Amino acid sequence: MKYIVIVPDGMADTPLEDLGNKTPLESSHRTNMDYLAQHGMTGLIKTIPDNFKPGSEIGNLSLMGYSPEQYFTGRAPLEAANLGIELQPDEIAFRCNLVTIINDKMADYSAGHISTAEASELIAALNEKIAEPDIKFYPGQGYRHLLVMKVRNVKDMMKIKCVPPHDIINQNIKKYLPMEPAATPLLKYMEKAARVLADHPINNVRVDLKENPANRIWLWGQGIKPNLPFFHDKFGVQGSIISAVDLVNGIGRLAGLEVLKVPGITGYYDTNYSGKAQYAIESLKTKDFVFIHIEGPDEAGHNGDYKAKIHCIEHIDREIVGPIINHFEKTADVRIVILPDHPTPVKLRTHTREPVGFVMFGKGITPDGSENYTESGCKAHGLKFKNGEEFMEYFMRKNL
Repeated sequence: MKYIVIVPDGMADTPLEDLGNKTPLESSHRTNMDYLAQHGMTGLIKTIPDNFKPGSEIGNLSLMGYSPEQYFTGRAPLEAANLGIELQPDEIAFRCNLVTIINDKMADYSAGHISTAEASELIAALNEKIAEPDIKFYPGQGYRHLLVMKVRNVKDMMKIKCVPPHDIINQNIKKYLPMEPAATPLLKYMEKAARVLADHPINNVRVDLKENPANRIWLWGQGIKPNLPFFHDKFGVQGSIISAVDLVNGIGRLAGLEVLKVPGITGYYDTNYSGKAQYAIESLKTKDFVFIHIEGPDEAGHNGDYKAKIHCIEHIDREIVGPIINHFEKTADVRIVILPDHPTPVKLRTHTREPVGFVMFGKGITPDGSENYTESGCKAHGLKFKNGEEFMEYFMRKNL
């Protein structure tokens, strides 16, 4: 049996007046997703437990079958795992966004979706100018990076309230800065970084080109080293993961999945959609499970851009779902599911915790009469799962 999980991050949405009270998914051309619905089943899954804030770290951990209540120790450590950073017991990792602050407001959580090449130079400058023996910056992808600190009291650092920058777009940052006594070092490094970044040649060029400069860092998502059981030990199959996001690849790496490096994937609208499908198909020649994550719809939601969200959904349908269906349509032993990790409504420009809709197709899946794959259609049909662990158990083990 071959198992394929396709996750358009943040795809779920709410009706928009500009779309005739339809969601971006409902407004998109999604021939292949609807084909799966018509020959499979749809339903709802609650990916975000009530005691967790909605985010991709929680949603994707849940979708891979790992209970966040049991295994989540912070977002940054998951990204650290993909970068090969082995956190020690006295170390804590923070997500370090390169952001744009204008007049004390969070103007851009991604510094204009700065390129990895530009960002790497900025992170190198921070290491050169402000790093100390007990702290180090690590470059990631695009605007997403890490700060690792040695600390005396890990528990106090874990209690610091740090707000994700994409949750405070266009808001004054002063009321969202961490104020706990243990946060003093964080504020110090954020201020020092601002001085380094202000005069960096890369930012000077970005300003000249009328692009948002990466003029500040924003620290959040702290955590300690997690300990996940291998996916193979839970479900009895070897698998792969495909994503442009360190967070998702880090979960996969900790779970013992092979992280596939697809050329041209960006974590944005312009990613190599067809390459993800091709690498997934190739990986299933030797493995039995693949987890395909696409970040574009989530970025469109954060940017408040329904047109870009529709664009991403249609590319996913045409260039990922279509080729996978065509390749496996004559294969009896295959099972496919498509579902987002959480909603990212265009109106709100941030994550929410409502249950998300899924479409499931393949061996052992009895069609339930669904006509299409939409948010409203998923509410009306099929099964409802209370969490990701229950869902993955069903998907991997039903009738086997």
